[in-house]
Amino acid sequence: MGPKPEVQPAPDAPPAPAAPPAPAAPPAPGAPADAGAPPVPDKGPKQTPEELAFYAPNYLCLTIFAVILCPPLGFIGIYFCYKTSVANRNSKWEEAYSNSGRTGYVDVMAILIGLGLIYRFTLFE
Repeated sequence: MGPKPEVQPAPDAPPAPAAPPAPAAPPAPGAPADAGAPPVPDKGPKQTPEELAFYAPNYLCLTIFAVILCPPLGFIGIYFCYKTSVANRNSKWEEAYSNSGRTGYVDVMAILIGLGLIYRFTLFE
């Protein structure tokens, strides 16, 4: 059994109608929504540019260094870093700034402790 030849339409046949889109496919961006389609849920609160300007610093890079140099304190830094980002998204500015400060202090202490341990074991042993 060889490969089956492809079926070619007759030259004088009308073109086949285009297949309708899949029923679960989302509409193209910019296309008008169907009248019977359920509304698309919003992905969260929209923040204004003024609110975005109040974002507390997240110190993600410091947190990564803290996890590498002193994991016990680095994991605490990850926790506060996460709480800062959640508070920023929810526009809870006081909580975001207090968690941001905690993240900074914990990360700096973890980095200093890690560097101190490295220096001690390389210089004195």
